[in-house]
Amino acid sequence: MKTRNILLINVNWLGDVLFSTPAIRALKRSAPYAGISVLIHPRCKDVLAGNPLIDELIAYDEEGEHKGLMGKLRLILYLRKKGFERTYILHRSLTRALIACLSGIPMRVGYYYRKRAVLLTDNIRPSPNDVHRVDFYLGVLEQSGIDIKEEDRKIEFFITDEDRAKIREILKKEGVDAGEKFIVLNPGANWTPKRWPAENFANLADILLEKHSKKVIITGSSSDARLADDIVRLIKNKPVILTGKLSLKELGALFEMATLVISADSGPLHIALAVGSRAIGLYGPTSTKITGPYRNKDAVIIQKMVGCIIPCYKVDCIDTRCMSAITVSDVLKEIGKNII
Repeated sequence: MKTRNILLINVNWLGDVLFSTPAIRALKRSAPYAGISVLIHPRCKDVLAGNPLIDELIAYDEEGEHKGLMGKLRLILYLRKKGFERTYILHRSLTRALIACLSGIPMRVGYYYRKRAVLLTDNIRPSPNDVHRVDFYLGVLEQSGIDIKEEDRKIEFFITDEDRAKIREILKKEGVDAGEKFIVLNPGANWTPKRWPAENFANLADILLEKHSKKVIITGSSSDARLADDIVRLIKNKPVILTGKLSLKELGALFEMATLVISADSGPLHIALAVGSRAIGLYGPTSTKITGPYRNKDAVIIQKMVGCIIPCYKVDCIDTRCMSAITVSDVLKEIGKNII
């Protein structure tokens, strides 16, 4: 079946959007002459920017431009003009299914959820919730008849030589010489129970700086600034602080140059792995089976079982023993085996 235009309606979080890139590859391979557009939250556009398989990224700004009835109507009219013939909905959202329906897209494929079933033309039996997110998203395509090849199962994040040049200039200004080895600590996570204690990051940074002469760079979004400050106050030897100073593409370029990236379960961890960096993932309440590194030999996972049910989605949990159980020695042991 030849199709001119296909819309993929994506999910909302950085890591999950990265996990959708195999589905984008599989979709393009199945319809090589079709235009592929992706509807995505504005904060996630940079995750897919530069992907050569995508013809257009369409921002769905629920909190801004497309908030309210009139905003959604503008989006629907735009999608109607595009003349999409098929859409694959990776998101579980009722609203997104309604937008696809009102946009007049004749073939609408997504997982069956009772409240939105009438809005889809092809309701797919949901994959088990405990499969990896990559396979969960690929399942929408696979169960609709698209053959998934092994080469499709690759997470991708694209950076350019311009991104690399920018990060080299930033590092130069921060006193990091060209070719100098460094380790990146990415302490943030989208909810607090996934974060390793600040004092542990500080102790780790001091040991790397003092005993192993490794330059340390701390990264994160602008919302991680307070966390970075907490860590820096506890560090004897000042690291390079790039928290809130980098675009996602510059962050990817930094990770590509790094000797090692150490991070909790977060979007940046998976960006690091996508660009080929070696990484250590610190996992507590989340399941490595669902959101862990996907088929990646360069990833090391540290997770301690402390009697809690995993995955745990208590975002307001104050008993963060699952993360506190990971010691600095645990991390140093893995660094020693893999890096130093």
